[in-house]
Amino acid sequence: MINEDAIKAYLFERFRDISSVDIKKLGSGVQGSGFLIEMKTREGEKSYVVKTLLPEGFGHDYPSDRAGVFLLDLDEYKNLPGHVKAVDVLAELEDGSVKSVGGGTEYYLLMEKVEGRDYFNDLNSMAHKERLARQDIEKIQAMARYLAGIHAFKKDSKTLYWRKLRDTVGHGECLMGVFDIYPDGTVPYEVMTNIIRKSVDWVYKLKPRYNRLSQIHGDFHPGNIWFKEDGGQRSAVSSQPVHPAPCDFILLDRSRGPWGEPADDVTALAINYLFFSIKKHGDVRGAYQEGLELFFEEYIGASGDREITEVVAPFFAFRAAVVANPVFYPELGPEARQKIFRFADSVLSSEAFSFESVNEYL
Repeated sequence: MINEDAIKAYLFERFRDISSVDIKKLGSGVQGSGFLIEMKTREGEKSYVVKTLLPEGFGHDYPSDRAGVFLLDLDEYKNLPGHVKAVDVLAELEDGSVKSVGGGTEYYLLMEKVEGRDYFNDLNSMAHKERLARQDIEKIQAMARYLAGIHAFKKDSKTLYWRKLRDTVGHGECLMGVFDIYPDGTVPYEVMTNIIRKSVDWVYKLKPRYNRLSQIHGDFHPGNIWFKEDGGQRSAVSSQPVHPAPCDFILLDRSRGPWGEPADDVTALAINYLFFSIKKHGDVRGAYQEGLELFFEEYIGASGDREITEVVAPFFAFRAAVVANPVFYPELGPEARQKIFRFADSVLSSEAFSFESVNEYL
């Protein structure tokens, strides 16, 4: 159903010459419903249709998905000869009111400002360490326990779990989309095709595990994890202000929906221990190897998720495609890039990931 009172209030504001409004449901289809709006004006009767989309399936699961569909409709209906015209896109707000959001040519997000140092700084510093320092260990423990904490919130939705699997391979920001921005000639198409094909196989292998659907961040990589020293802001670990601590951090840029497979967050961070070590040493060693193992051990211990190593493969493939992309990391050499792709292919070919034996995948 739609909020008839709010729709009518919008119409009286938008069309100042109307005297009455009547709303009737026309019918429903597999994706949504249509409602007839009949308005009496000084010039006679005017009729419009309001369209809604069902909030599940077809990639319409989140309000932003449905907004995107309707904003595209508003932009493009007018550009095709003989097509019905769209008038506006309406948003229902938390207070029940309705307002127009149509007509924009670009959109912007206003956020709070944060201060600190992103985790890339720590990863760079590990290049000169054989072992992790105490502060390194504390930060890895904090990140692993944070993920275990948010992943403890589960949701019963086969649709959303399957969507996360599908998006990991096919979304424009994920595996296939990242491959599409590789400069031609960087990696042979057959190598990309092999990674995609094996990842699709994993999508259908993991579909029965939809009970794993959890709250996630969605882009838990080092640039989005900011550690701070002053304790003056609210911590990602706690909702309350805390005293200064080396493992107090705040997060940026949650992405691609609030629900998904925990492996998405785990691999987003874990791939960086491999990437930085391969870039520096040619394999995974020293503080990087210790960091990778500690991160998995801490996460499994805090979450109790002993299935995690059995589901990471397609998510590692996506993250490997990210760190091996010269658009993002132009300093990576061809030999190191080949090792990262061998890692992705080897993990996709394995039943489970053994983080203690990571160099065997290279």
